[in-house]
Amino acid sequence: MTTASPTSNNFTHGQVMLILSGLLVGMFLAALDQTIVSTALPTIVGELGGLDHLSWVITAYLLTSTVTVPLYGKLSDLYGRKLLYLGAIGTFIVGSLLSGAAQNMMELIIFRGIQGVGAGGIFALAMAIIGDVVPPRERGKYQGYFGAVFALSSVTGPLLGGFFVDNLTWRWAFYVNIPVGAIAMLVTLSALKLPYRRLYHPIDYTGAALMVAGVSSLLLVTAWGGKEFAWTSPEIFGLVAAGIILLALFVWQETRAAEPLLPLRLFRMRVFSLCTSISFLTGWGMLGAIAFLPVYMQVVKGVSATESGLRLLPMMCGVVGMSVISGRLISRTGRYRVFPIAGCLFMAVGLYLLSNLDVNTGFWQAGLYMFVMGSGLGMVMQVTILAVQNDVEHRDLGTATAGVNFFRSMGGAFGVAILGSILNNRLDYYMPRLVPEGSTANINPSALRASPHVIHSLPPDVVAGVVQSFANSLQYVFLAAAPLALGAFALSLLLRETPLKEEAHVGARERQASDAEAAMPPVG
Repeated sequence: MTTASPTSNNFTHGQVMLILSGLLVGMFLAALDQTIVSTALPTIVGELGGLDHLSWVITAYLLTSTVTVPLYGKLSDLYGRKLLYLGAIGTFIVGSLLSGAAQNMMELIIFRGIQGVGAGGIFALAMAIIGDVVPPRERGKYQGYFGAVFALSSVTGPLLGGFFVDNLTWRWAFYVNIPVGAIAMLVTLSALKLPYRRLYHPIDYTGAALMVAGVSSLLLVTAWGGKEFAWTSPEIFGLVAAGIILLALFVWQETRAAEPLLPLRLFRMRVFSLCTSISFLTGWGMLGAIAFLPVYMQVVKGVSATESGLRLLPMMCGVVGMSVISGRLISRTGRYRVFPIAGCLFMAVGLYLLSNLDVNTGFWQAGLYMFVMGSGLGMVMQVTILAVQNDVEHRDLGTATAGVNFFRSMGGAFGVAILGSILNNRLDYYMPRLVPEGSTANINPSALRASPHVIHSLPPDVVAGVVQSFANSLQYVFLAAAPLALGAFALSLLLRETPLKEEAHVGARERQASDAEAAMPPVG
């Protein structure tokens, strides 16, 4: 069966940069919304109520943005990427508008889910479009820009969220996406030219439904386990069983579908299997570090949400710096295997160093630890996508790219949940031992694990015990993530160096079509 085929010439550097600007603005929006809400959540809850559903404001976004990634990847391979990408940005803008206008917590949760549907498409399609227009050999030069976007969003998210809450209203944390999203749509609409022939294909709706239901069940386990329900409760066991059964049925469906959502033949490719596994493990460690470092900064060191974002700059400098350096070296030498190996090792060392953070750790020492961690991330994140895009055929480009992003998101979702459970378990151990007995008689127990502002408003002897409990517990969190990075390091050693292609997918498809036409016998 023939898939949609691009018919344009290769792009100039100027055209690529114009296209890239539209993609980066879109990705910045989607990445920003993972962090901008965090500093606004206490104010949102105070206005809308619904404290029991607070976690769902984040979970709804994470859930829909994760499960839709493979869907976008497959549909873009069948029907083209430009319209789908524009549709994803449009969905994100609509979700932002509705979220900003929400009148109660349930509305906000639903509208955040709509935002996530758009974000999943932005993440999946931006990297696939770059795979269309930039040859793998040259693609390394553009990696640093994507690393910079994620780093910038991680720092500016908490800063903007705090600014809007303090000076305008929490609703602007969502409204700000509207004008910026419109700019991204206009740039993409005018700059991106990816002609294709629209052909009709059967869509694997059954596989899509099974995949979404199975992944959602397992993500709900991570969202609800230890919070809404005990880990050993029938509800959690039921969700685990449902997730396993549904995903097993999904695998079976993919063996018989005419156009499978996630072709199992991809997993028989060594590069794809290794890179998705590495992405899962590094996503676990990456989001674990990013999620819990602000807790250390705000609770243990007592800084504001805005300042905690600024203190993450060393890690972001590591991400951006090594993304740029590794990308340029890949473009110059054509070799990439060394970077995932070194990056995973740096991540493992960085997580181990972070496990030594305590109450007395200085800013520069913590900054060095974060820089090591960030440098590792900068050498891994984009290179795994590059390796996969270089290895697959054009018909699988969107699906394979989405697969790497999907497994990284899954790793992050499981990582944050399980590392959060380790944090709570250790707090249960240390709190009774370090908080003076009898000093909390008139204090609500929930205040000991409330927002940093509430914790630091408690009596000094209580604050000292709580801060030390968090410091000790977070050491276990970072230490638990380090073996996962070592596992990714072991897998990266198995990667083989495949020569990077000199031609973009668009140019290759056009050349193949021209060669095939020239080889046809004359008519008559």
